[in-house]
Amino acid sequence: MQRATSLERRVDAAARRVLRAVPTTGFRAGLAEFVVFVLKQAWACVFGAALLVVIIAARLWYPDDAALARNDALTIAAVLIQVAMLVFRLESGRELWVIVLFHITGTAMELFKTDVGSWAYAADGILRIGGVPLFSGFMYAAVGSYMVRVYRLFDLGFTRYPRRWMTAVLAAAIYINFFTHHWWWDARWVLLAAVVVLWLPTILHARVWRRTIRLPLLVVFAGVAVFIYLAENIGTWAGAWAYPDQAEGWQPVSLSKLSSWFLLMIISVVLVAWVYPPQVPAALLQNEGRRTEDRAAPLGRR
Repeated sequence: MQRATSLERRVDAAARRVLRAVPTTGFRAGLAEFVVFVLKQAWACVFGAALLVVIIAARLWYPDDAALARNDALTIAAVLIQVAMLVFRLESGRELWVIVLFHITGTAMELFKTDVGSWAYAADGILRIGGVPLFSGFMYAAVGSYMVRVYRLFDLGFTRYPRRWMTAVLAAAIYINFFTHHWWWDARWVLLAAVVVLWLPTILHARVWRRTIRLPLLVVFAGVAVFIYLAENIGTWAGAWAYPDQAEGWQPVSLSKLSSWFLLMIISVVLVAWVYPPQVPAALLQNEGRRTEDRAAPLGRR
């Protein structure tokens, strides 16, 4: 496990002792890989899951007449979750900087989007900037937390990853379009096409336990976007924020938001890639090195 925290190293050592007796082939081996995959994904989602639980709990049980406004309570809870992530060694200091960057870029977008009426928050509480309660930035930070944690939990590697400067230019264009499409042409479909062209050849290599799975990176982007969309539906149902068509009562978030979350995934991936540069899996590099040595060896050594 790359760059594991001290707690994660202890958990990893305990898990290896338990899994040592699992056979290398057969149904039990496959089941063990599946369980490890699910547990790693759950561990990567811990920040977002904790925040979502707090949002749901506030909807179900937080009193409307409480002295502390619900939005302020959510902000305080989000700060406490972040502090706990660091104190209990669930996150490293390096990851915190990435999450702060997500927080800043997300809050800037929130300020603009609420101002133009794309969505709205309840107008209560004092821990806010304009119409944006401060807990909203933590929802973007939760995406950043997942991205950096899943990167190291699965020792992610990539083949045929595009040049980072090209991905940075595209991510910047996507971020700008989130603002400019309100008064100019919406370029999202052109940007989506550019994403497909740029990342279509890229394969993600994720080490689960004994096995490494390989998936087209675009499929992974789409899968994560779907899960964020589902979490968004839970968040709006819980009243954390509302879209204009939900003003008269909750209804599922428009499926068109899937394209927005897919494009946001690109921004997320590019931000993380500048902190953790995409690497070719070590096993592939070793195999390539052996093939190179074999080609260079004299015939008598073959």
